[in-house]
Amino acid sequence: MNYKQSEEVQENNEYVQTSGEMLRNISRFQRNVLNMVSGLRGFLLTGERYFIDSYDTVTSDNERILAELSQMLPDTSIQKERLNEIIVLHNKWVETFAEPLRQAKAQSTVSDSNLRFYKHLYHEKIVTGHEQDLHKMLQEKFRVFSNYEYEMRDIRRKELAQTVRTTRTLSFSLTALSVALSLIIIAYITYRISSRIRLMVNFANQIAIGNYGQTINDTHNDELTKLSRSLNEMSGALSENITELKRKNEELDQFAHIVSHDLKGPLRGIDNVVTWIEEDHQDDLSPKLNDYLQLIKGRIVRAENLIEGLLSYARIDKETIPQEQVDTNELVYSIRDNVSVNVPVSFHVQENMPVLFTERLPLYQVFANLISNAIKYNDKERAEVSIGYTEYPDHYVFFVRDNGPGIAQQYHGRIFRIFQTLKDRDTFESTGVGLSIIKKILDSRDENITIESEPEVGSTFSFTWKKT
Repeated sequence: MNYKQSEEVQENNEYVQTSGEMLRNISRFQRNVLNMVSGLRGFLLTGERYFIDSYDTVTSDNERILAELSQMLPDTSIQKERLNEIIVLHNKWVETFAEPLRQAKAQSTVSDSNLRFYKHLYHEKIVTGHEQDLHKMLQEKFRVFSNYEYEMRDIRRKELAQTVRTTRTLSFSLTALSVALSLIIIAYITYRISSRIRLMVNFANQIAIGNYGQTINDTHNDELTKLSRSLNEMSGALSENITELKRKNEELDQFAHIVSHDLKGPLRGIDNVVTWIEEDHQDDLSPKLNDYLQLIKGRIVRAENLIEGLLSYARIDKETIPQEQVDTNELVYSIRDNVSVNVPVSFHVQENMPVLFTERLPLYQVFANLISNAIKYNDKERAEVSIGYTEYPDHYVFFVRDNGPGIAQQYHGRIFRIFQTLKDRDTFESTGVGLSIIKKILDSRDENITIESEPEVGSTFSFTWKKT
């Protein structure tokens, strides 16, 4: 519709332009006719060549004007008929009046007879002839031609203005309709897609909270359907894996408790036998044999500590611990008062330790193991232990620093593995469980622990803990 309207606009616009050009040409032609008459009369009265040159100039110009007007007008139009009538009248004036008088005037200077002929012809053509009537008819034809063209051009201008208004109205209406339809389509598609995406989000949330048995019923056949199928497959795979993982965890828990229970019994029996030997044969035991019995009792204690450490490691995060207000300053000092010391200790705690709303027991275990290790493994005459923190927008970084033997760089990753120790157990009693318990507690809460240490300089353990 817009294309058709634009064609009409173009057609009317071209007509108005052509009509304007025709009116300019017909007006120039009319002026040229008047100039021809003036030039002819001036030549007839004065005989000056100047007037006849002007006459010839406008005559050649009229030929070009008539050729252009003939090309602009269709052969079947009424304006073409009127133009032909104008041409006929103009040619009649030239052939009947202009050319005979011009030639007679040019020959009048040759002889008296020629002069008399010229005067007679002038009187016949101009004075008593119909030259004035012919000019009036020609001017009337000009007027009719121009008036008709002006009227038609005004009509076409009005049509052009109306077409422009109609085109503008149609364009606006069609554009508004297109925008409205587009918005409706977009809203519909958005609703369809968003509703299905919300369904997938809810499905993912259900998976996140542990409901792995659900599925999405999507009957469409597009990219979102493929995504729904992938989510269903993922949910099924997760359900199977989680079920298998729970089963294995339960088996591991049962294994740990059974093994610890079964191991503790024989260990107690061995310890009882050693005690009976010491009580019944105290006088018969040689010093060497007595040393062996003490070594056996030490190995029994180490085995019991290893079993307890294994059980403690397995029990981490098996129970839900309520959150409470925890004053870390009071927590650290309570650990200091309960930890066993084998060397003098200088204990430094940063002022204004924070108060957290968190789980007390895991945080207590982390601090207790780090403080206990800083004292137990210290090889200096006086142990120095410093505890402090750095605050960040959503968490704290706590540190425990000591002046102990330090740890070489190549062992920084090894010390957090369970049952790993850096000293021979025969020379230093250690289970190698403390730091692994710390690592597991922090990993389960998405916290981090780092170490900065050099041999003979000391160690600094830093760990993160969320504010809430």
